[in-house]
Amino acid sequence: MRRTLLVGLSVFAMLTLNVALADADGASVRTGVIHAMKVNKPAHHKRGGGSVLLSSHAGAIERTPSVFIIYWGPEWASGFTTGGHTSAAAQSYVQGFFGNVGGSSWANSTAQYCQGVAAGTTNCAGIAGAVFVNNPSGQLTGVWNDTSPVPSRLGTSNIAGEALNAVAHFGYNANADYMVFTPSGLSTSGFGTQFCAWHSSTSSSSGPVSFSNIPYQPDAGAACGMNFVNSNGYFDGFSIVGGHEYAETVTDPFPSSGWVDGAGAENGDKCAWISSGQGAAQNVTLSGGVSYPVQSLWSNAFNGGVGGCVVSYP
Repeated sequence: MRRTLLVGLSVFAMLTLNVALADADGASVRTGVIHAMKVNKPAHHKRGGGSVLLSSHAGAIERTPSVFIIYWGPEWASGFTTGGHTSAAAQSYVQGFFGNVGGSSWANSTAQYCQGVAAGTTNCAGIAGAVFVNNPSGQLTGVWNDTSPVPSRLGTSNIAGEALNAVAHFGYNANADYMVFTPSGLSTSGFGTQFCAWHSSTSSSSGPVSFSNIPYQPDAGAACGMNFVNSNGYFDGFSIVGGHEYAETVTDPFPSSGWVDGAGAENGDKCAWISSGQGAAQNVTLSGGVSYPVQSLWSNAFNGGVGGCVVSYP
């Protein structure tokens, strides 16, 4: 019998699922805390994200971030079209973004965060033993189209299981986000009404695995970023939402043991869906001279240590 325990959605969209969810075949893969990006609604809009700083919870960061993209399902290989746009175009967009995000000034705000410091630390500068996030170029280290079918009743455990399949395919990397992209029409429950994407962790024989669930963002329309920055931005959600999950995974790969604030918000949550003013989502130029829409990210160091949402750092 399928059993699901859902312990609420906080103001910053942290879902806590500490029991495993059964897959369609009855198997299960246990997940840790699930941290979700809420859909775009006026009630979720921020204006600078408040002033409460992120603090270390004494857990790991991704020291040298790496991204593995998994296109799960035969639909990606055979191809599909939504809204006059092809899945091949979506894949090109996704790979263009993650292939160039490393080394960008947008991603560089993550480099102020560290591990190896006491819980409660808000500034890593000058602390002996602190190990910082690096922001090298070339962080997209693998792309795989797994043509095994996606279950019609897709659960949390299925996504975790696919992440473990990706570990078996690519190899284990403790500093990687294994990002599972599902095709149009196949997503976990709540996509487009409660959340746009989420990240979590699971265990493997090699160590803990950080992974993200990225449904087909255009299916949710404006609720998950379509046209949020660009009037013709059919795929805007892939870089806005995908970038949100990427940045949060870099600073909190095993939620919520990394960098979060007192309300449980990560660096992406505090700056989500800002449409104007300081920290507004906008097009930014990434490495290689390509431009993509992104949201801003929280920086503890901004404004003399007061903190705020930035699209470029320092």
